[in-house]
Amino acid sequence: TLIPSPTSESQTKEHSLRIHDYLYFQVLSPGDIRYIFTATPAKDFGGIFHTRYEQIHLVPAEPSEACGELSNGFFIQDQIALVERGGCSFLSKTRVVQEHGGRAVIISDNAVDNDSFYVEMIQDSTQRTADIPALFLLGRDGYMIRRSLEQHGLPWAIISIPVNVTSIPTFELLQPPWTFW
Repeated sequence: TLIPSPTSESQTKEHSLRIHDYLYFQVLSPGDIRYIFTATPAKDFGGIFHTRYEQIHLVPAEPSEACGELSNGFFIQDQIALVERGGCSFLSKTRVVQEHGGRAVIISDNAVDNDSFYVEMIQDSTQRTADIPALFLLGRDGYMIRRSLEQHGLPWAIISIPVNVTSIPTFELLQPPWTFW
C-alpha cells in the first residue's frame, strides 16, 4: 500500500504558510495600536531584513497606492512606507518606495474588512527587480494603523521590525484585538 508522504499536495496547500513565512513588527507609537502585527514577505522579489530596526518610522504613502511620484517621498527616505494595494503591481509599488529611499515597504490589502487572508505577492511580468523588503499586511490591520494616525494627527507610526516572537512569552504577545486566531 502507498501512504501519502507528509508533503503531499493536499497538505502542502493546507500548510502553505508556516511560522517562518511570517514576519512580525510591533507598533510602539501611537499607543492605541501598540500591537504586534503579522505580515508575509513577497514570494519572489524584494530583499530581506539584514538589520533589526528598534525604532523606525512607518510612513503612510501619499498617494496611498504609491504607483508614481509620492508627495511625501521626503519622509519615506530611510524609513518604511505603508502602502495600499491596488492601481499597479506589488513590484511597482516596491520600486517606487525604493526610488524614494525607503528601507522597506508594507503593502496592506485594500479590502479593509480582510482580517485573515494573506495575498501572495509575486513578480509582475516585467524583468524589473527590487532590493528592499516588501511585506503584505492584512487590510484590517493597515486600515487601523492609518485610522489611528489620522485620529492623532500624526504623519507616521514608530515601529520595531522584525520582531522575534519566539522569544516573547505568549501572554505578552499583544496581537490586535480585531484579529482572531
